[in-house]
Amino acid sequence: MDWDNARIFLAIYRASTLRGAAGLLKIDQATVGRRLAALETSLGARLFLRTPSGYVATPAGELALTAAELMEQAADQLQREMQGIDNRLSGVVRVATSDTMALHFVVEAMQRLHVRHPEIRIVLSTSNQIASLTRRETDLAVRTLRPTSPDLISRRLSRRSMGLYASPDYLRERGEPQRDTGMAGHDIVRYQRSEAPRHAEKLCGESIANARVALEVNSGIIMQKATRAGMGVAELPCHMADNDPLLTRIWPDRSEQYDVYLVMHQDLNRSARVRAAADAIAASFPDK
Repeated sequence: MDWDNARIFLAIYRASTLRGAAGLLKIDQATVGRRLAALETSLGARLFLRTPSGYVATPAGELALTAAELMEQAADQLQREMQGIDNRLSGVVRVATSDTMALHFVVEAMQRLHVRHPEIRIVLSTSNQIASLTRRETDLAVRTLRPTSPDLISRRLSRRSMGLYASPDYLRERGEPQRDTGMAGHDIVRYQRSEAPRHAEKLCGESIANARVALEVNSGIIMQKATRAGMGVAELPCHMADNDPLLTRIWPDRSEQYDVYLVMHQDLNRSARVRAAADAIAASFPDK
């Protein structure tokens, strides 16, 4: 199995469909199908069962997975090491963060970086899902979870607070929630369980057992917009909501603290362009 075929195999395994694999690899679906057929012919084994729900690995496919992942790790390591000794202040740097971090901190940092080093091109991805630095899905990540992998370097950028907010119109109509009532008689806006499992039970430490869920989102920006529109009470970052004239803070003494980290793979620590991007992002978080 050569690396090109291994990439096709891994994409199908992870996406479960030819179309999904094609999207991951940014090639057409017909090419993925042809390459899979050629790979199975060369190995003399069927790697996937075609089922109504997608492609499922056969025992031979599960065996091939181990070898393909080792090839992927070696290819990624080689690429990181080559990038790590690159002293040029030019080229692509991939940055992953949430939409709210991008809006309030990262885009501004990238603007300053562009003025100083216009040959560095940033590919910015915004999602609450954690991109893999080991598989080179991103070069830098700004996230609220400290990594545990020994291959990753993390730098604490800031400590931030979350508070409870609602629109003035909502509070005039519904009144302020009463503490320790499980938000009885109130609507809430929260993250989907896959994005923030703790929101299934509490907001800022307050039970929501008796609340009515008006909206579940996967975007902090949409959550702020929905709260402004009067859809309910929401937990929002204070740096976003405190200066928003369309929001009022509820129980200012109640908050949740969280840390923000800048994370990179240790192999990229010597890359000039990655370091320049990292320094620009760190400068956008003045308080530690």
